[in-house]
Amino acid sequence: MSLGVVILAAGQGVRMRSALPKVLHPLGGRPMLSYAVETARALSDLPPLLVVGYGAEAVRQQAGADLLYAVQAEQRGTGHAVLQARPLLEPLATEVLVLYADMPLLTVETLRRVVEARREQEATLALLTLVADDPRGFGRVIRDQQGAVLRIVEEADASQTERAVRELNAGVYAFDAPWLWDHLPLLPLQRKGEYYLTDLVEMALAEGRRVVAVTTDDPQEALGINTRVHLAEAEAVLRRRINRRWMEAGVTLVDPERTYIEADVSIGADTVIWPNTYLRGRTTIGSGCQIGPNSLIEDSAIGDGVRVLASVVEQAVMEAGSDVGPFSHLRRGAHVGAGAHVGNFGEVKNSTLGPGAKMGHFSYLGDAEVGAGANIGAGTITCNYDGQQKHRTVIGEGAFIGSDTMLVAPVQVGAGARTGAGSVVTRDIPDGALAYGVPARVRHDE
Repeated sequence: MSLGVVILAAGQGVRMRSALPKVLHPLGGRPMLSYAVETARALSDLPPLLVVGYGAEAVRQQAGADLLYAVQAEQRGTGHAVLQARPLLEPLATEVLVLYADMPLLTVETLRRVVEARREQEATLALLTLVADDPRGFGRVIRDQQGAVLRIVEEADASQTERAVRELNAGVYAFDAPWLWDHLPLLPLQRKGEYYLTDLVEMALAEGRRVVAVTTDDPQEALGINTRVHLAEAEAVLRRRINRRWMEAGVTLVDPERTYIEADVSIGADTVIWPNTYLRGRTTIGSGCQIGPNSLIEDSAIGDGVRVLASVVEQAVMEAGSDVGPFSHLRRGAHVGAGAHVGNFGEVKNSTLGPGAKMGHFSYLGDAEVGAGANIGAGTITCNYDGQQKHRTVIGEGAFIGSDTMLVAPVQVGAGARTGAGSVVTRDIPDGALAYGVPARVRHDE
């Protein structure tokens, strides 16, 4: 059998009160849509089919070109949305799974149970249900006295007795594809001017066909996101899942409730993450590190045995055994070599510190290259911007830069050279030389 997965992503999400299409709102560092797409890829070799509508072009750009797309130009209900997929999917798939892009917590295992239940019981239709006290607007699953599914009633159409039912329709269905395509055009028009996918349940039963229900063990999986309150609830569930996965993989989270790790982060075993730490984007962290507390690392590569204390690291590289902080900032393009040290209240941008180099505190390195073993004294600043262009500073291996030195780029300080405290360096300093003063001059009397 070939399974086609249809992801419904055409809605505007009015209750989000946002110009951004609902399915592009971030969750765990990704657009929420990406979770449904990732799950669909794990279930089928066919590319997922995305039904788009509001913000279609933005959704396409974010989701990528390797998906199938159907456009629901007019929002006329879920049945109408799935019908738009027919021209593309009918030649490819013998069975169809339908899910929503705004239900990012659904797992591959649960969806596979729905698909397999339909296959094993030779049913025309299988649906996912949940049992919950808060219906959150879901339709109710009505069963007969023997427990067989009779119908699904949308909340707006439910009677008082039906509203008391706590088994809810999650909106996830597996269909026999030929039957689905034949019956979608037969759906009745509802009073809201929409065609409901849920009406297919009664249509199948009226034909004497089998309909089966699979109940999820974790109702949180079926959490649909319609408001920013729901988005925050889903974020909390996802964060707990991510944190648990890393703890089970050998990472210590001192306080998981105050540790924020996005979905695309990677962490090595025996690393310790302290509270109030945020790991974002495509960050990779090696083994045996100490990260935090009170740190943010984004889109950065952190080697083994690194220490990041109360600091911000963005689009930077820290090699094995290096450390930064407290209260320092590695900006884009910063590269801290093996065993190098950036102390408190330091800032590094688009600069490289060689292995074993030390930048103690209260210093700024911008557009600079610092050689191995060099020492950058407190208050050192590379004056890299002349008001129009950026210029580079090169500091040689083993150089010693005195406190409060101003290095006016472009300038080079040779290997083993030294500057006196408070110097303003405007000219190159040769290897092994000593320079001091304002402006700094090479001294031969030392």
